[in-house]
Amino acid sequence: MSAKNPEDLSRLFVERANADDAAGLAALYEPDAVLAYPPGSTTVGRAAIQAVCEQMLKHVPHFEAEEALPTIHHGDLALTSTKAKDGTGGRVQIVRRQPDGTWLRVIDRPENAG
Repeated sequence: MSAKNPEDLSRLFVERANADDAAGLAALYEPDAVLAYPPGSTTVGRAAIQAVCEQMLKHVPHFEAEEALPTIHHGDLALTSTKAKDGTGGRVQIVRRQPDGTWLRVIDRPENAG
């Protein structure tokens, strides 16, 4: 299943994470996307994001859907965010509409405690 709108990406992330699907998580990102995770690090590219997700899934047993904040659109770009339930601050992503009309993450900052 693909993201038909920007807000779908958060739901799909939770579903795939709870299914222990690191490849499925990485597929939510553009091939050269940037993930600011682990904290203090930058992970670039879908293959590297998949490897980080594999490690993350070993340490985080369950994910829950979080309250979405209003999405901001500008053409084929959108800014999505949620209120983190785990005390790590807000989660923020820049996503882009793909040629087929689906959406993928371009930049993801899943923790913003600072």
